[in-house]
Amino acid sequence: MERAIKPEDFLAGKKVSLRLVTIKDCTQRYVSWLNDPKVNQYLETRWSNQTIETVREFVNTMINSLDNYLFAIIENKNGTHIGNIKLGPINSHHSFADVSYFIGERSMWRKGYATEAVQLITQFGFKKLRLHRLQAGIYASHVASKRVLEKVGYKFECSRKTQLKGANGWEDHLLYGLLREDWNA
Repeated sequence: MERAIKPEDFLAGKKVSLRLVTIKDCTQRYVSWLNDPKVNQYLETRWSNQTIETVREFVNTMINSLDNYLFAIIENKNGTHIGNIKLGPINSHHSFADVSYFIGERSMWRKGYATEAVQLITQFGFKKLRLHRLQAGIYASHVASKRVLEKVGYKFECSRKTQLKGANGWEDHLLYGLLREDWNA
């Protein structure tokens, strides 16, 4: 099976572009995002200290996976890698995938970059991969992520009561989804 996008290809938006993450992206800056309590408060990586080696291992796994696409979010103005967005794992039998993302550069928060990245990955999932459904699970307290998903058209579907351990105790896990037929390109 061949990947639907080549490493040199970009998914281009007005503010950001997405390209597949490479080993060259495994920098100390990237590692610092994953170890920053403000950045990682909603990431599962927060449970263990991240190093260049752990990040390289993860990126290698993604590069070699046929059912995951890990993209670098690149700010268009200066070409800076500001975060990541992942589509996967892809369930090819049922034609759906998970979407997850983070903006690591805190100075880039609240500027619409995550929203545009989710728009681009949604377009990729529906147009290029022809998936039937995309979904994202978020912490109930992650208000910014709720707004991002809702702006792109994802709908709240269910809440899994106290499934996730957050900074202030147990939290509900909210599931958002979008069907290709409901998506407005």
